[in-house]
Amino acid sequence: MLRRPPPLSPGAPIAVVAPASPPRSAETYQAGLDRLRTSYDVRQAWTAGPERGYLAAPDAERVAALHRAIEAPDIRAIVCVRGGYGCLRLLPEIDWALARQHPTLLVGYSDVTALHLAFYTKANWAGLSAPVVTEWPQADDATLASFRGWAAGQTPGFVEAFDASPTALAPGTAVGPLLGGNVAVLTRLLGTPFAPDFEGAILVLEEVAEAPYRVDRMLTHLQQAGVLDAVAGVALGTFTTGSLDSDTPTQSLEEVFQDHLAGRPYPVVQGLPYGHHLPRCSLPIGVPVRLHATSAHVSLAAQAPLVDL
Repeated sequence: MLRRPPPLSPGAPIAVVAPASPPRSAETYQAGLDRLRTSYDVRQAWTAGPERGYLAAPDAERVAALHRAIEAPDIRAIVCVRGGYGCLRLLPEIDWALARQHPTLLVGYSDVTALHLAFYTKANWAGLSAPVVTEWPQADDATLASFRGWAAGQTPGFVEAFDASPTALAPGTAVGPLLGGNVAVLTRLLGTPFAPDFEGAILVLEEVAEAPYRVDRMLTHLQQAGVLDAVAGVALGTFTTGSLDSDTPTQSLEEVFQDHLAGRPYPVVQGLPYGHHLPRCSLPIGVPVRLHATSAHVSLAAQAPLVDL
């Protein structure tokens, strides 16, 4: 049974942790922390220490900070400093029994995909794929309204408040738990004990600065691992390629999506306002949603709140 965290109200106590990389800029992190403090009571906050290159701290220290936030009875949310890389390394060391006893709202995205899916798999947590602390200085009203709505127990629209018009690659209607996030991180979980069961899920995917052939490789991996046959629907968020060599032959991302997802026997949509760019909606990981797609209309709606009301 899905373990939903308590609602996150204005002024509620939260913890800020860095389970992956350190912030690129100390000033941006501090500005994000300051803005976060205007809405919530930050009881625990990451501070720079013995960073290890692309890791915010040694693995043991990052796990310990995560455990402190989980076991603290007053903490209502754990907000990640940023993504980057490093969450995958922590999964074998996390105390899953502790997590099952203390469901807490875990907030982040990108590399935090590894934590969201592992906590769903090993502790039945629902989580919130939403802005990290270093994005709070630039976050617009619609982005923060989506985050605050889900965290407080509302079921805000995924599309309505954003300048986005998702389109259907394959029609249909399906209901299932919303699972996914960053596709590069998600594929690294396959074959590990931390990957969820995707049977009947609505799979959401996004990616940033990956060439079409790399996205093709990831989707091929999902197909050959049985994920794309197991799910009940797919929603594609924002995908970007970064700079491409004009002398190197390539396909477009649209062609890659057509190859792998058009003609599926379940609904497939693209253009969900979710990914590495603002503004964007937040996503309630693990919560049942309904995906409906026709040639004229696309909708995605939650069937239950993220939190335990």
